[in-house]
Parts: sequence; C-alpha cells; structure tokens
Amino acid sequence: MVDVLVTNGPMLIGIAAVFGFLMAWGIGANDVANAMGTSVGSNAITIKQAIIIAMIFEFAGAYLAGGEVTSTIRKGIIDASFFVDSPELLVYGMIGALLAAGLWLIAASALGWPVSTTHSIIGAIVGFAAVGVGTEAVEWGKVVGIIGSWVVTPAISGFIAFMLFQSVQKLIFNTDDPLANAKRYVPFYMGLAGFIMSLVTITKGLKHVGLHFSTVEAYGLALAVAIGVGIFGKVAIGRLNMPTNVNRQAEYANVEKVFAILMVVTACCMAFAHGSNDVANAIGPLAAVVSVVNSGGEIESKAALAWWILPLGAVGIVMGLAIFGKRVMQTIGKNITHLTPSRGFAAELAAASTVVIASGTGLPISTTQTLVGAVLGVGMARGIAAINIGVVRNIVISWVVTLPAGAALSILFFFTIKGVFS
Repeated sequence: MVDVLVTNGPMLIGIAAVFGFLMAWGIGANDVANAMGTSVGSNAITIKQAIIIAMIFEFAGAYLAGGEVTSTIRKGIIDASFFVDSPELLVYGMIGALLAAGLWLIAASALGWPVSTTHSIIGAIVGFAAVGVGTEAVEWGKVVGIIGSWVVTPAISGFIAFMLFQSVQKLIFNTDDPLANAKRYVPFYMGLAGFIMSLVTITKGLKHVGLHFSTVEAYGLALAVAIGVGIFGKVAIGRLNMPTNVNRQAEYANVEKVFAILMVVTACCMAFAHGSNDVANAIGPLAAVVSVVNSGGEIESKAALAWWILPLGAVGIVMGLAIFGKRVMQTIGKNITHLTPSRGFAAELAAASTVVIASGTGLPISTTQTLVGAVLGVGMARGIAAINIGVVRNIVISWVVTLPAGAALSILFFFTIKGVFS
C-alpha cells in the first residue's frame, strides 16, 4: 500500500482522465482527420459529411472493439516489474505521457502536420521510463518490433492498395464499357468492405456486450453482412441516373460517381477500424493509472477496464475531429497525390484492411503511416511522377520529430508531477 496513492488517488485518477481526454481529442484532431482525408480529398464526401460519418463509426469502433490492443500499450512497452517497489512512478509517468502526447498532437494539428499518435504515446512512455526509472525498464525488443511494424504495415497497405487499384483498372476502367462493368463489380467491392468491418465487430466487439461466436459462426455472419451490403450497393447504384450514350471522358466521370457511393462505405469501414485500434493510445495509459491507484499500488498482470474509460476516449476522439480536424484532413487528402473516388477507395479499403489485421493481432500500428502507405501505393500504380515527393518528405520528417518530441515533453512532465506529489 503506497500512502501517496491512497491519499491522492481520486485526484490522480481525475488528472489522468482529463489528460486522457486531451490525448483522445488530439487523436481525433490529427489521426482521425488522416483517416477521413482520402474521402474528402477525392471529393466523394464533404468535410461535414466526413465528420458525421466519423462521429458515428469512430465511436462505434472505439467502444465496441477498442479493448483488444489496450494491453499492448499498457504492459508491452515497459517492464512493469521495475515499478513494483515504487508504483507511484508508473502513475506519474503515465499521466505525464498522456499530457505530453496530447499537447504534441494538438500542436501538430494546428500546423496541419499529419503525425502518428502511436509514435507520440510510445515516445512519451519510453521517455519517462528510460530517464525516470532506467533504460532497463524499457522493453527495447518490443519497441524495435513496433518500429519494424511502422515499416511493414505501410508496405502491406501499399501493396494491398496497389493490387486493389490494379484490379479496378483491369475490371472496369480498361474495358470497352466501363460504366456497365462498374455497376457489375462495384457491389462486390462494397461486399468486401462490409465483410472486413463486420468481421472485426463480431470477433472482437460483440464480446464486450456479452455475445460470443465461434470462428465458423463469425465468418458466416460476416459473409451474410457482406452479401447484404453488396445487395444494398447494387440497388443504390441502380438508382443512379446516368446517360449511357456519352463520350469516353463522360463515361469515366460516371464511373467515378459509382465509386463515390463505394467511398461512403469504405469511409465508414476506415472510421470503425481506426476507432477500434487507436483509442488504445489514449485509454491504455489511463487504464494503467486507474488500475494501479484502485489497487493501492499493486501492479496487476491483468486488470479489468473501468466502464467509463472507453466511452471517455471515444467521446474525446469524436470531439477532436469535429472541432479541430479540418486542417490535417485537407493536408493528407489533397497533397500527396491526386485522388479520385476510385483511387481513394483503393487506398482507404487497403488501409482499413491493414488496420483490422493489426488490431486483431494486438499490434499498435500507426494508422497514419498505414494510410500514407496506401495512398502511396495508389500513386505508384500511376507512376512515381504522380506522387508529390516534397509533401511525402515533409510528412516523414514530422514522423521522425514526433518520437523525440513526445519523449522530451514526457520527461519534463514526469519530473514536474513527481515534484508536486512527492
């Protein structure tokens, strides 16, 4: 039992909750804005529509499926055994990490920089642990593994986006009748998006509300949802009023209208996948603080998530996007490469698929890098000249700066909080 935690427990939890909300707000302003940027950049939906879609599906993803990757952030980056004799240091550090990462995200969002929220929080946690406790407290092996995923996941999403875009070109655009083939094949792409989104909901999200399905049942249900989404897409596309006897360019424009409908589905998919994965960046450190304080200083190997933590993170994400997300949304959606609805679809579905795969394995990937990788994959399918190298270089530089910035701020706040409560 640690006196400082018993005496100041409610205050520490309250401070952690405020900073956790700040961090979630920063995620919404920066990372969610990235996620919706492709839809807005391709003019498939307006910024206002993107915000409404994100508010619904980010919240659903965070609340229904956001618990899976929490433990990786909370227990994987640092070795908890180094804090057994002084658990208050873990509490101070996690609070400092939340404040550091949250402030950095808000500053970056104000400048329109699409940085990684995962970089921010990992940098912050590694910073306070290495300096405040000792470098041996950091699980460097896992940190290296996560850094490796920063390279691997953009490559995976880029490859998936490349293949999706190539399939669209082959099946639709490079045919004698693009519009007829769009009506024929786009419902299948819609079904694929529905399958991915429903699978993660069924396998991960529904257990939070007491429903459990076997693997066969989960895939069967996801398949049923995919068929339903495909049929809905076919009906929606059939209602589009488009003339058939037009020149080639007008026909391509009509095909893009069909893909604009598809973009609405993939935008929902991306928002849900993002919410399920990235809410952990905000609630992981908060959950650790609540667990340690409520147990009187005992660092439990496995602690139940307090009921109010996930909704707090979900609400923070949604509010951050709605109030402060426009700048980053325009940066990522307009500047890397020219996006049309068909290109945006390939990038968004590829990124969503990669996020879902990573979320299922508990790996805290960077959604920003996954999405940028997917957009680059689409750009590469049209040749290197289609990519704005200067913008990509600036984005990469902002990523490199994020890690040390998070660490430096976290160290500063850690010693400040430690000085106040000790």
